[in-house]
Amino acid sequence: MFIPIYQVDAFADHLFAGNPAAVCPLESWPDDRLLQSIASENNLSETAFFVRNGDGFRLRWFTPKKEVALCGHATLASAWVLFEKLSWPGKVIPFETHSGKLLVTRGKEGFLTLDFPADKAQPVEHVPEGLRESLGVAALEIRKGKTDYLYVLDQEEGVLGLRPDFARLAKVEMRGLMVTAPGRKTDFVSRFFAPAVGIDEDPVTGSAHTVLVPFWAERLGKNSLSARQLSARGGSFDCELRGDRVLMSGRCQVYLEGTIRV
Repeated sequence: MFIPIYQVDAFADHLFAGNPAAVCPLESWPDDRLLQSIASENNLSETAFFVRNGDGFRLRWFTPKKEVALCGHATLASAWVLFEKLSWPGKVIPFETHSGKLLVTRGKEGFLTLDFPADKAQPVEHVPEGLRESLGVAALEIRKGKTDYLYVLDQEEGVLGLRPDFARLAKVEMRGLMVTAPGRKTDFVSRFFAPAVGIDEDPVTGSAHTVLVPFWAERLGKNSLSARQLSARGGSFDCELRGDRVLMSGRCQVYLEGTIRV
């Protein structure tokens, strides 16, 4: 079997920035064990697979360890491949996923916009054991979205200076952790950690912003927001809360094109 593969830097204005994702267009679904093996071999935070489904596509995402229910940057990368490499004729691509229907719209100057469901984080009564200790810094507040925890600090410098104990953090009962604070040049900044699913730090995390955008929109009293993820590679977002949906816009850069032989 031969499978096309593209590696795309998502939410990136130039190569070697943003978050790299592998994208594999498929004619039909092979066994899930093969999909997981490919994602493990790629060893990127996510590998996306899609198959034509009516007027759109069925889209799935795998980390090196497991399938996940939502991934923003690999969705952006998949849409870029469809628009730029596979000649998708329309301006909007509908994806059916484990998180429902997701839309990606093609805009001007190379921008693509994700349309994802908002995830409003709620205050937590019980903080998972070991969470504070693994970060070594106290939070102003801790909340939880559907799958991930939100850890709020008071300053950008605190987010940038974090040095988590990843071995300890991997034992905390959670999928992932967003650490966030007000930004100096943007409305807010963040970092995202998920060692339990094989990702110590994710460079740029679209799914996290489905939680971050509603939180900061309410906190700052506005629905259009600028954001920056402070990983080593870094990534920038233009975001909007529109009712119960979050819009996130960014660009992509292709790093490689090839073929997998399995």
